[in-house]
Amino acid sequence: MDEIRKFFPALSHSTYLNTPANGLLPKPVFEWRRKQDFDFLNDPDEFRMSHKKKINETKLQLADFYDSRAEDIAMVPNFSFGINMVLEGLEKGKKILLLNDDYPSVNWPVEIRDFEVVFANINENLEKNVEEAVEKHKPDVFLFSMVQWLTGIKIDFEFLKKLKSNHPELLIIGDGTQYLGTEVFSFNKSALDVMASSGYKWLTAGFGNGFLMIRDSARQIIKTYTAGFNSAPDFESGLSDLPYMNHFEPGHQDSTSYGTIAQSIDFLKSMGVEKCYSHIRQLSNDAKSELNRLGFLQDTVVNREFHSNIFNLKGGKSLFEKLNQNQISSSPRGGGIRVGFHYYNDNNDLDKLIEVLKS
Repeated sequence: MDEIRKFFPALSHSTYLNTPANGLLPKPVFEWRRKQDFDFLNDPDEFRMSHKKKINETKLQLADFYDSRAEDIAMVPNFSFGINMVLEGLEKGKKILLLNDDYPSVNWPVEIRDFEVVFANINENLEKNVEEAVEKHKPDVFLFSMVQWLTGIKIDFEFLKKLKSNHPELLIIGDGTQYLGTEVFSFNKSALDVMASSGYKWLTAGFGNGFLMIRDSARQIIKTYTAGFNSAPDFESGLSDLPYMNHFEPGHQDSTSYGTIAQSIDFLKSMGVEKCYSHIRQLSNDAKSELNRLGFLQDTVVNREFHSNIFNLKGGKSLFEKLNQNQISSSPRGGGIRVGFHYYNDNNDLDKLIEVLKS
């Protein structure tokens, strides 16, 4: 993947395995962002006039890339803003199934509201645990991260389809922040009723951008309690004219931040989407095999047939410091050291990690 690595200058001085914390920005995307600031500086009227056009083009790009409709998408600053607006639209007292130790931005917005909360455990039997919890508690909503931030455990999407088929009334909401940008995903073919994501990790889109996708079938359940003049299609529109998804876009939007998602998707397409995703799969499979052989993985990961591209290594502060000393970028998380492999990583990065772990 040498032809890709040249677009990420940070890779020249670091073995960057910290994409689960934040992804790198491709150089062509950086140049596009810089041009936006230049245009704003020199021709603010024209910049303002093209504002909504850029955001609508981003929605079209997302809709095409993730097999959705542009009218099912709202641009939001990040996952947390989006999911809080969704939860605000649910009736008080709804029973919501969460996963123990899921990402705090997934669980906390539920726990601070007036919902009845039940939990399933994250381990090698994740899908069985969820199924049993649904049968036992009969929740109205299941909200979860599609890939777990601490362990990298990825839920089985075929299981979700079976779950939805058996419980069609169950509202299924996924956080795609640790997942989108790593493999092909179709919103229309998935079991998800709602998907929300930030763009700063595997989508390599920097900070300040994210999006919501909500199916028609979920809109009677999720009411909208936000609105602003930016929600209006034009200056003549009244409150009753607002499209459903526009309620999630109440104020002025940052077309540069949001447009970065579209630019990053364009960059990925130019590099070859399947080529990049295949590389992630192969590198992650090799990493799992090597890390397991060295005894650095938990049984909850080793015992699952499929896994994501995120790994939590057994080790504490001393291991983290050792990785830092060898210019390997990682993060202490959940009592271990978290690393992840993206399309801009290569076998040399894995070899470097294994070499340091062996020593």
